[in-house]
Amino acid sequence: MKNHFQTWWINCLLLGLIFSCNSPKETTTSTKPNILFISIDDLRPTLGVYGDSIAVTPNIDRFANEGTTFRQTFCQAAVCAPSRASLMTGLRPNSTRVWHLGDKFRAINPETVTMPQYFSKFGYHTVNLGKIFHNYMPDSISWDEPDLRPSRYLQPDWLGRDGETFYISEEVQKSQVIKRDSLLKLRPIRYADGWNTGPAWEAADVHDTLYYDGAQNELTKKTLSRLVKMNQPFYMGLGFFRPHLPFTAPKKYWDLYDPAEIPLAANPDVPEGAPLLTMNSMYELRHYDGFGHIGHPTSDFRMSEDTARILKHGYYASVSYVDALLGDLFTHMKQLGIYENTIIIVWGDHGWKLGDHNSWGKMTNYNIDLQVPLMIRYPKQTKRGAQTFALTELVDMFPTICELANVPIPDYMEGKSLVPLLQNPEIPWKKAAFSQFHRRPKVSADGKRYMGYSINTVDYHYIEWYDWQPKKSIKGDFVTAELYHRKKDPHETINIAQDAVNSEVVQQLSAQLAAGWEAAMKFE
Repeated sequence: MKNHFQTWWINCLLLGLIFSCNSPKETTTSTKPNILFISIDDLRPTLGVYGDSIAVTPNIDRFANEGTTFRQTFCQAAVCAPSRASLMTGLRPNSTRVWHLGDKFRAINPETVTMPQYFSKFGYHTVNLGKIFHNYMPDSISWDEPDLRPSRYLQPDWLGRDGETFYISEEVQKSQVIKRDSLLKLRPIRYADGWNTGPAWEAADVHDTLYYDGAQNELTKKTLSRLVKMNQPFYMGLGFFRPHLPFTAPKKYWDLYDPAEIPLAANPDVPEGAPLLTMNSMYELRHYDGFGHIGHPTSDFRMSEDTARILKHGYYASVSYVDALLGDLFTHMKQLGIYENTIIIVWGDHGWKLGDHNSWGKMTNYNIDLQVPLMIRYPKQTKRGAQTFALTELVDMFPTICELANVPIPDYMEGKSLVPLLQNPEIPWKKAAFSQFHRRPKVSADGKRYMGYSINTVDYHYIEWYDWQPKKSIKGDFVTAELYHRKKDPHETINIAQDAVNSEVVQQLSAQLAAGWEAAMKFE
């Protein structure tokens, strides 16, 4: 790993020098495809095209049927900052050195070249709206136009505030100001600049544009109307904040669902035989009104059924809200005449537990948090409406978009272009997908620090946990393992790693995990 990291770092430095020389962008033609890179925060595959019979997502489903849907895509870490740093650089967490929310890839590796930076070199005009990197980390170096926001949200004291934190209720707004002032007096640097307080849901009877994502969608349409007049292809990063907590969406999207028909989690308990260290503390939900008391998932705590149904209802409503916004956006693109000549990628950065494993949130190595939606539509695509169950990863997106746009793929990429799968969804592919999670002491059930390494194969999901030495950024002693049969136990309810009958499987998977992602790609 050390030699590989040194090679990667040298490549990054060389690319950094290239970009710092103020050399002109390479010439392009107006026929070069545009790129629309759409992130939907905290989106698990709660979509009709992924087989969810409850989800009302007609626009995303229609879009997927015009492109390719990847049914077995895994993020590299089930929390925003590491996942997004990985996919935006084409590197895995142990290379970016971004392992948890507080890690900032630009501070750790100043010469890092992100995807929009790279495409700028090849003639693309790069624009960012919303959450592409971890909020709020617009990374101005990456974009020609960074961090575009609707005008009414450009107040000076809101510049460090996330789009997810806005409510319609004036009473809630006043409460947020009071709470934020108190919080900043205790600690001046806080997540979301201290604005992440208030109820966990809201269903105001208002127009779509009165919530942040709707206002941002209008700005996106105006920005596209401007960009289409440029004789230059664009790379637009568009990041929706919903369905991230709080679940705030116009009432009409709540009205799409009968809460009594939304099923509760099929796996409501922590997996039998799982170690205590495996679960996060749900501190994200605990910030919201009425949830300060909730216990750790490994405790005797249980969410009441009424509250569970409201939370799931809010999540589904939020997903339907974003779906409607995307439908409106795609219609606008067609009216502008740019829909057909744009590479469009829709993806979620990680999953989200809705009562699964007695938890609400992400931040584990379980597949409910690791599996994400990924859909790609591109110009002159010959196979449309295809689905592939090949093992794929978010880190594959950087090289994929390069190949689709006829841009050279950097030789240090740690993912593989998905273009062959786009052309033939049935071909042999990766043997495994890799993820990891850094369990910090303040959210661990036993107050200790660990790193968990995950490998998903067609049949199994295997996880190894190690002590983690943060000062050296290396793993220590092996602690324990988890094993789940993906076909016999898809909801991961029983850890079978300690069963003697599985000892040979554990040995094989442990060796495969140690061999790493490079070995898993040698499938020809």
